[in-house]
Amino acid sequence: MKHANDIVVTGIGAITSIGNTREAFWENLIAGRSGADTIHAFNPAGFGSTIACEVKDFNPQDLMDKRRAKRMARFSQLAVCTALAAWEDAGLDLEKEDPARIASLVSSGAGDYEHIEIQHQTLLDKGPLKGHPLVVPKIIPNMAAGNVAIELGIHGPCFGAVSACATGAHTLALGAQLLQLNKADVIVAGGAESTITPLAVDAYACMKVLSTRNHEPQRASRPFDADRDGFVIGEGSAVLILERRDRAQKRGARIYATLAGTGMTADAHSIAAPDTEGRWAAEAMKTAMREAGLNPEDVDYINAHGTSTRANDSTETKAIKSALGDSARKTPVSSTKSMIGHTLGAAGALEAAATVLALYNGVLPPTINLENPDPECDLDYIPNEARSVKIRAALSNSFGFGGQNGVLAFRAE
Repeated sequence: MKHANDIVVTGIGAITSIGNTREAFWENLIAGRSGADTIHAFNPAGFGSTIACEVKDFNPQDLMDKRRAKRMARFSQLAVCTALAAWEDAGLDLEKEDPARIASLVSSGAGDYEHIEIQHQTLLDKGPLKGHPLVVPKIIPNMAAGNVAIELGIHGPCFGAVSACATGAHTLALGAQLLQLNKADVIVAGGAESTITPLAVDAYACMKVLSTRNHEPQRASRPFDADRDGFVIGEGSAVLILERRDRAQKRGARIYATLAGTGMTADAHSIAAPDTEGRWAAEAMKTAMREAGLNPEDVDYINAHGTSTRANDSTETKAIKSALGDSARKTPVSSTKSMIGHTLGAAGALEAAATVLALYNGVLPPTINLENPDPECDLDYIPNEARSVKIRAALSNSFGFGGQNGVLAFRAE
């Protein structure tokens, strides 16, 4: 049942390794195209993992002033360009809005590694007081939200959540709560990440969580497959525009879907490994369903966290079974990370965008490279081919280092 105070999605922007617009992102998702390739951002020779899902042909100056763009790190550039696209998609006009009632909640899990590495080397090579004066406002994660607010000219709440790979999901959940508390009328919410740098890639490789299938990048990310050996690091951004239903309808906005429920829990188990039974990930799913008024049999699709690591995929399978019970085996699940890689702090937002577009278009994106199913991962993962199915409700799962779990429940219009 629709209510006037429902939180609805009225705009979507996305920049990813498989497309720099919402339309291209969606077209390539459902076509099962991979964005993985050998790293171009730096020379990866000698690194344990030499592959990534990099954004291609991105020129922030196409959408913003050249001087402004140069003062931002790449993750902020991605955030701003994606927010501008989402704003346009929502049909919003700042002259008709109260800028103090529009919030910028665009987050990054890591911020900017590139300039940390460059400026540290400068310090070592040249000594103190030789660095760039803007390095601090470039590197701090909250600058995605700050730069979006500056570019749009909005003055409502402005901050970013930082919760590792659950960052994007938590940010959208917080945005919905601001609307429910009547702290804003419009929320510009999402995540942006760009950490394909020597330090970041090597750090993840040292943790043994990156795929080393370097000779075939496009087949390296293979969630739920028995031959998976780690994730492929990615970059990108997604921003969703959130409003209350009554307001969106009053201005004649297109409504993609309803953000009907959120679930947030902590494993309190490990700084990196998930709880082996997936108990608290399951609890986050249950909470999101309960808040959305959904029974397990009402969930027609789950966009999984699905990283392509040994631990995550088997644990998430357990969590889904625990949360959905007998309905788990009837519920299609897929991992869009199989195509766009793991975009870290942007993942929850990008996967929320994919989930909303699946609801809106009635097509479920596949899990590509699922060729040899893992016996421990025995659900319906929509292998290799998109599926046209009219769905009523869906979950988007995001689970981060530190045991930080975020789940979003969406309903179709």
